[in-house]
Amino acid sequence: MKEVIVDSRRIGPSKIVCIGRNFYAHIEELGNEIPDEMVFFIKPNSAISTSLRSFHQEPLHYEGELCFVFEEGRFSAVGFGLDLTKRQLQSKLKQKGLPWERAKAFDGSVVFSEFIGIEEISAGLSFELKRNGHLVQKADMPLMIHKPLEMLAEIQGFMTLQDGDIVMTGTPKGVGVIQSGDVFTASVKDFDAEIIQATWIAD
Repeated sequence: MKEVIVDSRRIGPSKIVCIGRNFYAHIEELGNEIPDEMVFFIKPNSAISTSLRSFHQEPLHYEGELCFVFEEGRFSAVGFGLDLTKRQLQSKLKQKGLPWERAKAFDGSVVFSEFIGIEEISAGLSFELKRNGHLVQKADMPLMIHKPLEMLAEIQGFMTLQDGDIVMTGTPKGVGVIQSGDVFTASVKDFDAEIIQATWIAD
């Protein structure tokens, strides 16, 4: 089983629950409709990777997201994740009204920073993603259509979360194609204090 690091512990999520279309500007960016309800899709444990790929049958797109680990009935840790997407395939699937998993849940379709334990979800959480030193994505809690605790309640209304499962909270505008050799640097802040930093070089 693939693992992530939470403080000094290694845990193996049984699944990753992803929230789609949770930022208005990103919905507009991709020309999608604003949904009436939360949009969910699942990545399996096998999607987790420690290396960032630029290609898997087609060029991959990056989507930076704030992520939470679920343990003992609550979100116990926060981190950053890159949701990798086969955008060409996803567009074809959406046009046909088909599920997205072939474009979202393939092996190696997500990489995570280390997670840091939290007692509660701070209203000051934000993140930035830089690509080759240039800021490409930036978001904070007020920009989210649905907030993390709303997500948790909605998910638990139809699905059991196991300890160690991860919830990805959606991506803001600024997504794009990954090029081999790109350097991505992510930073998560709690108000002005940086609590997480991670760097990946795309294969």
